Amino acid sequence: MTPSLRLAPLMLSVALAGCVNLAPAYERAEAPVPETLPVSDTGTAAVPVIGWQALVQSEALEGLIALALENNRDLRAATARIAIAEAQYGITRAARLPGVSAAGSVTETGSFDGDNGSPLLADSARAQLGVTAYELDLFGRVASLNEAALQTYLSTVEGERSVKISLISSVAQAWLSLAADRERLRLAKETVESQGASLSLTRELFDSGVVTEIDVRRASASVETAKAQVAQFTGLVRQDLNALRFVVGADLPADIAEAAVLSPSPLMDHLPVGAPSHVLLSRPDVLAAERQLQAANANIGAARAAYFPVISLTGSAGYSSTGLDDLFDGGGTWSVGPQVSLPIFDGGSRKANLGVSKANRDLALAQYEQSIQTAFRETADALAVAQTVDDRIGALRRLVEDTSVTLNLSQERFRVGIDDYFSVLDAQRNDYQSRQNLIDAERDRALNVVALFRALGGGQVGGTAE
Repeated sequence: MTPSLRLAPLMLSVALAGCVNLAPAYERAEAPVPETLPVSDTGTAAVPVIGWQALVQSEALEGLIALALENNRDLRAATARIAIAEAQYGITRAARLPGVSAAGSVTETGSFDGDNGSPLLADSARAQLGVTAYELDLFGRVASLNEAALQTYLSTVEGERSVKISLISSVAQAWLSLAADRERLRLAKETVESQGASLSLTRELFDSGVVTEIDVRRASASVETAKAQVAQFTGLVRQDLNALRFVVGADLPADIAEAAVLSPSPLMDHLPVGAPSHVLLSRPDVLAAERQLQAANANIGAARAAYFPVISLTGSAGYSSTGLDDLFDGGGTWSVGPQVSLPIFDGGSRKANLGVSKANRDLALAQYEQSIQTAFRETADALAVAQTVDDRIGALRRLVEDTSVTLNLSQERFRVGIDDYFSVLDAQRNDYQSRQNLIDAERDRALNVVALFRALGGGQVGGTAE
């Protein structure tokens, strides 16, 4: 028996016994944040256990988000990245299986007889099936590379989920900006009308000698200021529509602007209440960072395995005969044998590669911990606003009521000649500003709901890869 034949059963038994995995054992790093999220005096921290469809209360906004999920180019790019990563994982996974190839040949050779010049012909045929350099993964090199490719693929899947959450949030934010600017435009137009009426009254009083020209000029200036703001907010509304069209990635319905309002709220005022800070570990960006950490951990195993021999097994079996018609009636042929490769001197390349792998693991760990800290900060910030925004809105609504009454009283006192127009102008400014502030607060409450939805992982926008 040849040495190759004596080695074959030994190599097969070693392969069947399994291989050594030289990658460090992976343990999830402890989250560098408090165990619980900040809570209010009346309940626990908010956690979105619902999907975005339940979060959105406006049919028009829900339709736009669905349209964006179909057409947005960033999401298409994320989907393409998943396809690339999946294909790369398939290539790496294929390395764990033996490659099988088939070959065949038919040849005819001849020579001439030197005496009579007649040709002497000979036919031969061969068919062969072979295993090409199948690596026996005794030290886990191929398995580690396969694990790294798998974790990279899963990280890409989480990346697509993160893009979806960002897209939903961006559409909602653009919608709220449009709604707020439309409210400001409506307020500016109402101000033009009311101050136009005040200007007409002031001119009548001036003609009667009750007020001076300076009062007329002040009233006229107020009208022109309001007209300038109408022009300003008209432009902002158009810009908001452009921004919305861009993020959606498609043409908007013709009457979409009229549906953008702050009241009734297009979103839930508050998210459901729920769980401690470990829910942040389900955020797609945090999961993606952890997948990258696991991939870097697996690459250490591949770098360590490079210090050990690479053992490949090749073999073939087939038939040969002197003619194609009796090919499979002829004698069988086979061969099998291992090939061992071990670099003796590489100038420190393997040591450097191992150092790079360990440094990449440390980098991935730092990025993973940073992603958790970022998630906690974003969530804590959103919760801080959620705990106070209702008080802010309540106070502003009472302020609007007070400034509105003050304006009416000032206009009446001016009409009967008790006060000059300066007191009316001051009351108009206060009333206008308080209404603007209320619009801002209502917009901020809705934006904060979006921020909290995003900070806590966006609810059900797609399954987590396992």
